[in-house]
Amino acid sequence: MAALVLRSAARRCLLARLSPSLSLPQAVPMGTSAKEEMLRFWEKNSRSQRPLSPHVSIYKWSLPMAMSISHRGTGVALSLGVSLFSLAALLLPEQFPHYLALLKSLSLGPALICSAKFALALPFTYHTWNGIRHLAWDLGKGLAVAQVTQSGLLVLLLTLLSSAALAAL
Repeated sequence: MAALVLRSAARRCLLARLSPSLSLPQAVPMGTSAKEEMLRFWEKNSRSQRPLSPHVSIYKWSLPMAMSISHRGTGVALSLGVSLFSLAALLLPEQFPHYLALLKSLSLGPALICSAKFALALPFTYHTWNGIRHLAWDLGKGLAVAQVTQSGLLVLLLTLLSSAALAAL
């Protein structure tokens, strides 16, 4: 019996919420519709010949802007790289030493191997150093425009040095 009363009360509450006449008796109709507002917006945009949306080509490029875009790009690239490497490790028929021996049998020159190691280390070290820079920003340190540029240059220098050091190993 209690279940029937509860169900009936719940239905009444639900119907009261779904019924526009019961739930919004004090609502005042709007002066314009959303469609009319959008038409006015697009007419104003076409009259002033503004672009449809802000685009990268509008802004003056700066070091922090380029580094922000690069940080996101290296994050995506590193995620894809780890995912593909993991998938290859699961699906390839041989173990890792077999593929390492295959790579050594190609007899690639030391300059090519060092260059390849540098190219692999560069996104990793850049993303790491720039991530540390972002952590400092999260603590409220180095947010002045001059400090942002200085820390960006420091990140680039540390990236090159640590990538070269990893490639030399």
